Amino acid sequence: MNNLPAQTGWLWIKQGFQYFRQQPMEFISLFLAYLFFVLILGLISYAVAGLIPHFGQILTFILLPLFTLPFMQACKEVDQGLRVRPQLILTGFRSPQLTSLLGLGLLYLLAATVALFASTLIDGGLFLQLLTESDKLDPAMLEEGNMALAMLFAMLIYALALMVLWFAGPLIAWQNMSLFKAVFYSFFAALKSVRAFLIFALSWFAVAGIVPAILMVLISALTGSQDAVVMLMLPVSLLSNVILYCTFYPSYKSVFGQADTGESSTIS
Repeated sequence: MNNLPAQTGWLWIKQGFQYFRQQPMEFISLFLAYLFFVLILGLISYAVAGLIPHFGQILTFILLPLFTLPFMQACKEVDQGLRVRPQLILTGFRSPQLTSLLGLGLLYLLAATVALFASTLIDGGLFLQLLTESDKLDPAMLEEGNMALAMLFAMLIYALALMVLWFAGPLIAWQNMSLFKAVFYSFFAALKSVRAFLIFALSWFAVAGIVPAILMVLISALTGSQDAVVMLMLPVSLLSNVILYCTFYPSYKSVFGQADTGESSTIS
């Protein structure tokens, strides 16, 4: 594992953009394939909602490693001079390590659950109730509670969990590690890279949060139309999401080295 200087977090964003710039339409097609799968999962969730409450949210966390791995595989193939194909969205589902990847998804679900219940320490359960039983929530309680602070607290806890598990997916898929060994290596890699992660988070907030917000204000002031703001910001949102997914592979590569055409690279 490599120790990383803080500015590496910004380089992940730059390199993610460079991957996207090499094959922009291909990465967009891959992202649209991802959205198609999300739509199908949404329809399935709606169909079984009466039998399994919150099935869609549960499935989203469990399948998260299977939907982030294709974008990492796509960047890996760009390095190899190959063309990114929409079929890569099935990379995780076709992996021999599918069971371990689903196990990793369960850890994401566990982290989200812990974060939500931790928020009850701040607002007495308002945020949790909003997400699970919003129809039973008294609107007056929202004004009196500390739900905004509870939401931020839950997001912080989940963000820390994301950082700890950040490298586990590719370590499972490419290094053929067991689930807990991958989590072990991912934890210490994240610990060594904590400054880079902080700069990455702050930089991404500036690039994908503050800049679009300024654009929205300018567009609204120039056109006076909210519809124009929505129409113009939709492609911005799409591109920022695609580029975010493209930053995952540079972060892995900067810590563990270039992923080779075989299955594993050396960890030192």
